[in-house]
Amino acid sequence: MPHTSPDVLRAFVTSLYAAAGLPGEDAALVADTLVQADMWGHSSHGVMRAPWYIDRVRAGTMKPVTAPEVVVDAGAIAVIDGRDGVGQVITKRAMEDAIRRAKAHGVGIVSVRESNHHGALGYFTHMAAGQGFVGMLTTNGSPAMPPWGGRTKLLGNNPWSIAAPAGRHAPMMLDIANTMVARGKIFLARQKGIPIPDSWAIDAQGRRTTDPVAALGGVILPMAEHKGYGITVMMDVLSGVLSGSGIMDEVSGPYQAEKRSRCGHMVMALNIEAFGPRSRFEARMEEMIARIKAVPLAEGFDEVFYPGEIEARNEERHRQQGLDVPAQIRQDLSRTAAQLGVPLPECW
Repeated sequence: MPHTSPDVLRAFVTSLYAAAGLPGEDAALVADTLVQADMWGHSSHGVMRAPWYIDRVRAGTMKPVTAPEVVVDAGAIAVIDGRDGVGQVITKRAMEDAIRRAKAHGVGIVSVRESNHHGALGYFTHMAAGQGFVGMLTTNGSPAMPPWGGRTKLLGNNPWSIAAPAGRHAPMMLDIANTMVARGKIFLARQKGIPIPDSWAIDAQGRRTTDPVAALGGVILPMAEHKGYGITVMMDVLSGVLSGSGIMDEVSGPYQAEKRSRCGHMVMALNIEAFGPRSRFEARMEEMIARIKAVPLAEGFDEVFYPGEIEARNEERHRQQGLDVPAQIRQDLSRTAAQLGVPLPECW
């Protein structure tokens, strides 16, 4: 199967969301977030998710026209009620608002309640880094793992992201979940029909498994054992408790079309210029990267990467070569297109 142009894929997915009732600008944004995740090499958060979000719109649990309400407006701080709108649209507006407040106050913090899943967090923190700010974003999610020592799912993987400009380099960016792996990566393994490492999850009987289907019916394990559990709880404090949104098993995932999401986010922007000259910050970032990459290599490694460097390289490669969309994902997108009456791209 030939590779697909990112522009072609972006236009196709945009047309799907527009047919589902999203305004044109919002449809284009959601499509861009998904294709960007594929470009970075994070296919678990890429166009594979497009039918899931559309199913939520069609089920009425995610409103196609997003109309968030600002319920607290207090200088550097705001609280937004997303009112079950599209997660990507809400989060972009929240990050733009956080940046605006940071320009005035040095820091901008926007707490978001009653939102929806918004795809790869790095898309939004990258926005801040591109404008000379340090961006941070946290979110909670549907139950994926038990409290440490338990065996019943209660806590989400509650991912978080931080990004910062890095001078002449692509932004430094961290985007991680607190489970051993994002649930989407197990979905992707199921789509591809490939096994998963036995360190990712346990099945319903509490046994380690390499079968993605059994893993999805079981429990994903936390990263770093009790440490990952502790981090995920605190991310729910920032995302859910602080915002007044759902917490723990009150939150539903993007693939649960019949249930309101109720997820919350915390969006933060730091104005680098408020702390000192941006040029000094970026020079220090370049120094940090140079020192990181200059350390002697451990056995089995050819290079040391700084956080976000692999994504930047993947993006450049995919711009040149196009994206490899797996057959199962093509079929799922084709089925959604048929349901919505959207024509397929040429050479699909």
